[in-house]
Amino acid sequence: MTEETGPTETAGTPKQAQQLLHHVEFGSGTPVVLLHGYTIDHRLLLPLEPVFAARRGWRRLYVDLPGSGRSPRLSGPVTAEAMGEAVLRFVDKVVGDEPFAVVGISYGGQLARHLIAERGPQVLGAALIAPLVKPGGERTLPERRVLAKDEALLAALDPADREVFTSIALYQDDAGWNAFRDHVLPGLRAHHREDAAELLKAYLLRQAPESRFGTHDGTHLVVTGRQDHMVGWRDQLELLDHYPRATYAVVDGAGHNVHLDQPDTVHGLLGNWLDTLAAQRD
Repeated sequence: MTEETGPTETAGTPKQAQQLLHHVEFGSGTPVVLLHGYTIDHRLLLPLEPVFAARRGWRRLYVDLPGSGRSPRLSGPVTAEAMGEAVLRFVDKVVGDEPFAVVGISYGGQLARHLIAERGPQVLGAALIAPLVKPGGERTLPERRVLAKDEALLAALDPADREVFTSIALYQDDAGWNAFRDHVLPGLRAHHREDAAELLKAYLLRQAPESRFGTHDGTHLVVTGRQDHMVGWRDQLELLDHYPRATYAVVDGAGHNVHLDQPDTVHGLLGNWLDTLAAQRD
């Protein structure tokens, strides 16, 4: 499917959970697998679509992880390993043996690194956006900050929406709310809560992906938010030893949803990453 004809959506049934996850697809060319974070769905990453739409030759696969969005639930225990296996099955079925790139945000960043560990020679590169790298108790986190707050807006929100919005958002104003409402809240409402609670007990891979491959020479990008109080920005620096061709950026004025807080900066970084990959590919 080309950019002009719009997206294709594909979903598995519960019995197909081990074969295919729901995904939305745009474009044609080299596959790019896009993986969202914990308790949300593929809609979190759709704001990146203009970067791809401005460039030909990329087949974008926005995936709903198991138990999120419209994807089936896992049939067994909900663990990081099971999530990783579901993503691998998706890649093997939908991408096949083609070279591909991967974008992972937050929890999806861990799964992207798992793909590198499992399919390293096939992976052209990864863009890791605010990636999860350490358990909660071991993270180096900046002080929680709010850079904009509209008290009238917050008072008008549904209390449940206000609680989750203010727990995450750096910009608690109209622009921040609109981005959160359109790209974060739908996934929060759609995920399977029991599965999410089970995953929280085993959400980190037992073995760090990098310990399995050492280094990967693909073209990589790591983007973090300077005010990200959820996964931080210092711990991700440790990834650089394993990705010798990586660009690392810590973006000021950005929290955990760095691509929503500073879209122009992130779009520029992502575009440069894609252009570098395309030059190497072509």
